[in-house]
Amino acid sequence: MDVLSSRRAPIARGVLFVHSSPRAVCAHVEWAAGRALGQAVNFDWSEQPALPGSQRAEFYWEGPPGTGATLASAMHGWEHLRFEVTEDAGPGTDGGRWLHTPDLGIFYAQTDTVGNVVVPEDRIRYAMEVAGANAIELHQELRVALGQSWDDELEPFRQASDLNAVVWLHQVG
Repeated sequence: MDVLSSRRAPIARGVLFVHSSPRAVCAHVEWAAGRALGQAVNFDWSEQPALPGSQRAEFYWEGPPGTGATLASAMHGWEHLRFEVTEDAGPGTDGGRWLHTPDLGIFYAQTDTVGNVVVPEDRIRYAMEVAGANAIELHQELRVALGQSWDDELEPFRQASDLNAVVWLHQVG
């Protein structure tokens, strides 16, 4: 066996937070996530106190780099679904964060090794150009670049998750 064939493929890790899902959609969400991950998954659903009648779940995943985007794409389009997908940065790969709400749609941001949102230089320059000398406008443009509206809408749903268990997915074989 040569050195190249003995190397392992890079593994990405992250979390799928389903902040709220109608009860009737939960099985479909699991199916979509399992299809994106290439294996069946079962979430530990619990009541979402921030939206009575809805369910929430957290699922830790592992897969090849880019799996976060695949999961976000699989979840996108479900009406009434609020979710967040994170993918940790790894050797040679950026991290990512995808946020979705029914009202705002989807937002993506690159993240660094500790999970901070990274705003690209061109986006900052655009914000400065649009704002000119108006500090309030610059503040608003930077809030957009950081996805603040998505964070504001999802925060009550995140707070409701403090006491819930998590499920780890480990690669087997």
